[in-house]
Amino acid sequence: MMPEIPAPSAAPASAVIACGGTGGHLFPGLAVGGELLRRGCRVTLMISPKDVDQQAVASISGMEIVTLPAVGLNRGGGISFLVGFCKSWRLARRLFACRRPDFVLAMGGFVSAPPVLAGKGSGAKTFLHESNSIPGRANRWLARCVDGGFVYFPTAAQRLRARRVEVSGMPVRAQFLNALTPAEARTALGLKPDGPLLLIMGGSQGADKVNQLVLDALPRLRLAAPELQFMHLTGPRDAERVRAAYQAEKATALVRPFFAEMGVALAAADVAVSRAGASSLAELAARRMPAVLIPYPTAADNHQFFNALAFARCGAARMLQQSTATPTELAAAILDLARDTAQCAKMRQALAAWHAPGAAALIAERMLHWNTASPQTGPSVSPRPMPMLNC
Repeated sequence: MMPEIPAPSAAPASAVIACGGTGGHLFPGLAVGGELLRRGCRVTLMISPKDVDQQAVASISGMEIVTLPAVGLNRGGGISFLVGFCKSWRLARRLFACRRPDFVLAMGGFVSAPPVLAGKGSGAKTFLHESNSIPGRANRWLARCVDGGFVYFPTAAQRLRARRVEVSGMPVRAQFLNALTPAEARTALGLKPDGPLLLIMGGSQGADKVNQLVLDALPRLRLAAPELQFMHLTGPRDAERVRAAYQAEKATALVRPFFAEMGVALAAADVAVSRAGASSLAELAARRMPAVLIPYPTAADNHQFFNALAFARCGAARMLQQSTATPTELAAAILDLARDTAQCAKMRQALAAWHAPGAAALIAERMLHWNTASPQTGPSVSPRPMPMLNC
């Protein structure tokens, strides 16, 4: 009797994730990419030439990295944007002609559209993830042509004219689920293990206005809470100026332009001051971190204001507006959170509703099995909405 010959195993699925331009697009894409790798997929990340992208992927293994010549659409830069768009689309089309992906996922931003259009032309399934409460221009434009979409904020679902939209939550990297205690994380950072820590983060590019507001509040903070330590992520322009200000106040402070191990930073902190980009909010929620949010006032469609407002309305954060916030108000808000344990406990409970620990896995599974799902027409919301809908 002839031995049975096993059937050849299916080729691994090939996924492309367009996720560059800002940390808010890149890091959630990395989280989804990690889940796809765990499921045996080939994963290609398409990113921008910006330093934040290149630094973040320097230590990534197991994923192919492709840098697209895309640039953002800034005032007066329409021609540069169009040239970068066309070059990026041609590059993606050539790559897909050699090896067609099974699906392409856009995480939003100026890097996302060329790979989706090239993927659509090659016959790949196409998807998008919208992280903000107000969908960005790229995703609003792409929504009509993709096979399906995922959103973090439930309010964004009805603003996207995609065939199918699911409230998935926001993918966060595994490092935000680490089990480090605050004392262990502070020790790893070279800080005093028993000293309370304020974390200031302005997003992957930093925030000059937030930096200055914190420095103006610093004398009040030092006077009221001399034991308070600081970890300040300044962005590339402000590090030396901010470092000098802490030294002048004789404060214990760790100042960095950029810090990749944000899971350690948030594990070490007691309170945070942050912009209100969706990725930062999801990371705060993952660590249940009480925070004062100062939304970036010129973000597209003022989406950071509406992101912060959604958190503030259900008690998951405090919000100050950059145009009206004073150093006295900021210092008072920080000290209230640092001292009021009952208030912080309520805030952590509210933050829990904004954390979807399985978001990256859900997106990966939905894309892998999209062909077997029943077809729908018109926008739709997942029948299993996230708990945050109750906020």
